[in-house]
Amino acid sequence: MDQVKIGKFIAECRKKVNLTQMQLAEKLSITDRAVSKWETGRAMPDSSVMLKLCEILKITVNDLLSGEVVTMDNYNKESEKNLIEMVKQKEESDKRLLTMEIVIGVLISIVFFALIFIASLIEMEEWLRITLIITGFIPFAIMVPFAIRIEQTAGYYECQKCGHRYVPKYSSVLWAMHINRTRYMRCPKCHKKSWQKKVISKD
Repeated sequence: MDQVKIGKFIAECRKKVNLTQMQLAEKLSITDRAVSKWETGRAMPDSSVMLKLCEILKITVNDLLSGEVVTMDNYNKESEKNLIEMVKQKEESDKRLLTMEIVIGVLISIVFFALIFIASLIEMEEWLRITLIITGFIPFAIMVPFAIRIEQTAGYYECQKCGHRYVPKYSSVLWAMHINRTRYMRCPKCHKKSWQKKVISKD
């Protein structure tokens, strides 16, 4: 998708319905800065506001994602192209998130174990030793749930019994036995437990 083209299209449609960036932002309960980012091609409207945005601008979602009013002759072709592009963007976003999860995991582990190591081997007052241990534990306790949330939502888990790919509940990922990104969970489709691998695509 051409974000610059889409941004110009949003600006044109906004002007056609006689709205300023501020007025459009107020109708969507967002900031006018967000609207400005859309119109300059620096960002895309979030899915949570896309339908309402299209309603206000009197266009379809397909028009929005195409950056122009789509004729009926080209409707199916453009819909398919936009859908493929959105799937591709989600996969790329999921890959970046999973890479970020690895970076977070490595960094918090280094900090945690380094401070534990220092507290264990170096002579120091007891209060300082406890402070170091707590200092190492706090970021670990905060970032681990965040990293698990990334693993839960980015990509899918594939059931080894029936091949079903799905996004599990946070609690299922949190409490499941795991080896790296392979987790022992119950499939919501066949209801059987298996070691399920993390995959990026839905199909």
